[in-house]
Amino acid sequence: MKRAIAAAAVLVAGAGLLVAVPTSAGPDKIQFPSSWKSHVLYATVDRPDVKQYRELYASSKEAVQALREGKPLPYGTVLTLVQYRAQVDAQGNPIRDADGRFVKGDLLAFTVMEKRQGWGGEYPPELRNGEWEYSMFTPDGKFNEKANFKACFQCHKPHERQDFVISQASVKGGYGMAAASTADVKIAGFKFGPDKLTVAPGKTVTWVNGDDSPHQITVTTGAQTRGPVMTKGQSHSQAFATPGTYDYICGLHPSMKGQIEVK
Repeated sequence: MKRAIAAAAVLVAGAGLLVAVPTSAGPDKIQFPSSWKSHVLYATVDRPDVKQYRELYASSKEAVQALREGKPLPYGTVLTLVQYRAQVDAQGNPIRDADGRFVKGDLLAFTVMEKRQGWGGEYPPELRNGEWEYSMFTPDGKFNEKANFKACFQCHKPHERQDFVISQASVKGGYGMAAASTADVKIAGFKFGPDKLTVAPGKTVTWVNGDDSPHQITVTTGAQTRGPVMTKGQSHSQAFATPGTYDYICGLHPSMKGQIEVK
């Protein structure tokens, strides 16, 4: 019980919210999914930015079908993100297999999200992710008390239309497919290329995602605007009418940064 209280406090303290959160809220609701290996593997992701190989599992075929159809996931769904350290060469670069994918090394952690009817009501609107809760576990399946659970809610919060499941875009797909040759900015290896671009007023800038991982263009200068989540081969276009310097990030991976100068 003490652990639940502490976890709930972490979720609201960083947001500067003076809210009394019942002890029923928090990651203690989620049990470690010991049978995760028997769940449905629905996506794999290479993460060059953190040198990780990741696997995503859903607890049922019905959950995966809902992802593919862009529908809310059924109650009782457990989604498990399994993180592995990528094997690296002598220079510290991830080793790739014959298909160009990272070779997984040591198991690092489990991040779990679970949906149950009635969950989430204890959280303030600024934080609530529908009826989802999040938890994190060490490689041996023990609860990670030091994990930043608040960050899970913050990261998934903008994706309410996808039932707060970021990976739905990778499974569903179908938005704005484009050839890499149409790109003003190419996304590859969790980097924008070029990361700084100068355009004339009114110019439409097109980003094309070349990564296996989804990305989302989020302009942070002025009123924040978010584009759609782009999976591999998909694009997003946006015009910049007013002269100035516009900073942007990937809404899913904030360490990815770029800039558009309009003059």
